[in-house]
Amino acid sequence: MTKWGLIGASTIAREWVIGAIRAAGGEVVSVMSTDAARGKAYAAENGVAKSVTSVADLVGDPDIEAVYISTTNELHRDQTIAALKAGKHVLCEKPLALTLEDARAMVAAAKDAGLVMGTNHHLRNAATHRAMRDAIAAGKIGKPLGARVFHAVYLPPHLQGWRLDKPQAGGGVILDITVHDADTLRFVLNDDPVEAIAFAQAGGMGKAGLEDAVMGVLRFKSGIIAQFHDGFTTKYAETGFEVHGTEGSLIGRNVMTQRPVGTVTLRNAEGETELKLDDRSLYETALAAFHAAIAGKGKPSATGEDGVWSLATGLAVMHSAASGKAVKIEPGL
Repeated sequence: MTKWGLIGASTIAREWVIGAIRAAGGEVVSVMSTDAARGKAYAAENGVAKSVTSVADLVGDPDIEAVYISTTNELHRDQTIAALKAGKHVLCEKPLALTLEDARAMVAAAKDAGLVMGTNHHLRNAATHRAMRDAIAAGKIGKPLGARVFHAVYLPPHLQGWRLDKPQAGGGVILDITVHDADTLRFVLNDDPVEAIAFAQAGGMGKAGLEDAVMGVLRFKSGIIAQFHDGFTTKYAETGFEVHGTEGSLIGRNVMTQRPVGTVTLRNAEGETELKLDDRSLYETALAAFHAAIAGKGKPSATGEDGVWSLATGLAVMHSAASGKAVKIEPGL
């Protein structure tokens, strides 16, 4: 049984990750919050035995084998490297960092330590996206030509906070949502983006000039082009993921979500067929793969390198929106 420590008494850990760790055969033994009262209450509410107030105390705990990091983005690098130096495997929330230099340093530290590092890109674990990837690989739509992702949602009040008012923490919709689009596109298409062009919007939710919506296009190595629309401001929109090829189209609806829901339809000359899906918690799938990687069997669903790719794409989108020009995507791996 893998024993975990949590760096960050976060909503995502409470709602999704703690349960997934347990369902995948692990145990959460400690949580770190710089607010002692918050950490103690969080531990009690979530059945965690210990709470501490410093990263050093958590990563220095000999009971802990792996660490899940879900603090704000500007803290990820130092916390990840501290955990790796203490001999702990690390699953880190996206984006890995605020700069590519920092993200690459995190990946290098894991490699140097011989430890497992993953990025918590949950969407590539969805049955819908795995079915789309398999259908494309099997030639069901011929040669892929284009894709569309619509991932504009409404950010609920309990999650707004720093995402809308702290640029120094990596707030804004691009580093929160567009990085997920980038990772999911890479996974489903089995291809890497090479260029981005985008326009950002401040629709009234984002403070301090942070963007709360963005639209743009990514160009991939193979020549595929992909549209994306991300937002915090759309209360009534549905999400979707489409891939269009020479011999057919895959239409995913309500698939850009943390829940194991949504449908995928294959549309071709024979008509429409809904793909069969093996729905399972996205986070349980991720944690099962992470535990297997610790045991030397395979690798995390999304590796540290995958996290560098999604960050590189998100930063290119940000730079394009700021400059009005197309920007190359260069992860430097």
